[in-house]
This record gives sequence, structure tokens and C-alpha cells, in this order.
Amino acid sequence: MRGKQRFEGLDTLVTERGGALLATAVLLTGSRAAGEDLLQAALERLMRHWSRVHGDKEGYLRRILYHLAVDQWRWRKRRPEVLVEVEPPGQSDGTDALHLRQALIRALATLPPKQRAVLVLRYWEQFSEAEAAEALGCSVGAVKSNTSRGLSRLREITATWAVEDAPAWSGVGK
Repeated sequence: MRGKQRFEGLDTLVTERGGALLATAVLLTGSRAAGEDLLQAALERLMRHWSRVHGDKEGYLRRILYHLAVDQWRWRKRRPEVLVEVEPPGQSDGTDALHLRQALIRALATLPPKQRAVLVLRYWEQFSEAEAAEALGCSVGAVKSNTSRGLSRLREITATWAVEDAPAWSGVGK
């Protein structure tokens, strides 16, 4: 098996689902550059095992992606990423949604790896509890408990955001 025949279907997978896979990787890592690196590493690992993967290759790739992300979080625990602080504008200029997204990504980045992976799977990827458990290789109960703990922690983090510092889009306390 040589060249294109060896990786038949890979180009279609990347073309059709690459954007969604990259978006997931960015959420798992906290930055576009790190997300691209994560996706590249997952694709490289998929290619090494391509001939042994039968059935849902995207599902296999996503599972690699989640496991690599958790492994990187453990490995990088000593070298945390520093996310840039962005000052909200004085008046609404259409970037309010971007500021909310950045704030939520920063809050998500503070969670432990399993909680972060479960929340991305459940609420970004729209996986059921069973699908998330299968993707992460854990029990449904572990998905439920990590979801509960992760959401609870996000609520604690966002509760400390001062109402007077909240951008115009929040509507909190009004």
C-alpha cells in the first residue's frame, strides 16, 4: 500500500470535518496555536494507526484528541499558559460576544483536565453522557460527576465577576 491508497479517506475527513475538529482542539487547549498543534499531533497518531482503524475514523480521531489534551494538561501543569487580558470597550462596538467568549475560555482553562474535557464534549460537541463516556474511555458516572463539578466550579468563578465590571451584554443585575 503506497501513497494515497494507504490513507484513503483521510483527505475527505480533514476537508469536511477539519473546522469542527480544530474548534474542539482550540477549546480544549485555550488558544488557536495550541489547538492546531493538538490537532496535528492527533492526526499524526491517527495516520500511524490508519490501517488498524475500522469503522468511525472521526470518532477514533476525536478520542485521540481528548486523550492527548488530557495528557498535555498533566504534562504542562508545571508550565501553565498565560492568556492575554482584554479590556472591554467603553461602548458597545459589536465585540461584546468576543469578550464573553474570551472570559468563558479563561474560566474553562482553570478547570482540571477531565472536567474541561467533559464540558467541551457535553456542551460544545453536544455529546450525550454515554457518548462522552465512550470518547473518554470512562464510565457514565464519571462523566456525570465531572460535569457537575465542572459546572459548579464555573459558577463559582463567574460569581466573582463584579457586576459593575460586567460588559453591556451581560444584563446581570439589571
